Amino acid sequence: MTATTAATSTELEQASGPAAPQPGITAPTHGLDVLDVPADDRLWVVGVHGGAGETTLAVALSGSGTDRRWPRADNPPRVLLVARTHLSGLRAAQRAAQQWAAGAAPAVELVGLALIPDAPGKLPRELRDFAQLVAGGVPRTWFLPWEEQLRLAEPKLPGQLPVVDAADAPRSLRRLAADLLALPARTASPVRPGPIAPSFTLQKGPS
Repeated sequence: MTATTAATSTELEQASGPAAPQPGITAPTHGLDVLDVPADDRLWVVGVHGGAGETTLAVALSGSGTDRRWPRADNPPRVLLVARTHLSGLRAAQRAAQQWAAGAAPAVELVGLALIPDAPGKLPRELRDFAQLVAGGVPRTWFLPWEEQLRLAEPKLPGQLPVVDAADAPRSLRRLAADLLALPARTASPVRPGPIAPSFTLQKGPS
């Protein structure tokens, strides 16, 4: 499926794809694991590979990260996938999208995918074309710009990852937060798959 791209601002581009899992899709051999989470209304940010920016977006969007696992709860969790735009990041995003589209992920409300640049400057054509292909496999994709501010972020405590609070987030992330807030409470009827393993459990706590 070909994604339709439109500039939503000078900083943020968005593409759209299928709103729900599709019949006839084959699940990837290696997919993301599963994390059991509390059934609440928070946004779960799922990095599809190491260094994707899961923690950065989870904090900036006042959501929670899952350590690169699909969240699973009694009510389908609201999920945003995140990846970098280098080739391995886009391939990981493609596998996660395929896993969701095949019904091989838990029942989730997948709002879309956020792609974070892996370097400043224009994305090479080959990667841009591949990113558009990946975008065609999820409900919507946000192409975020390079943000120098994120390189200057510092950990809140020693040993923690550097993060930017929602109040201090760059404009593009605040625009992304606004886009997510404007989405309907439920954008699609998730398909409930069969048992998926392995799984882990996250105790209920503040988002």
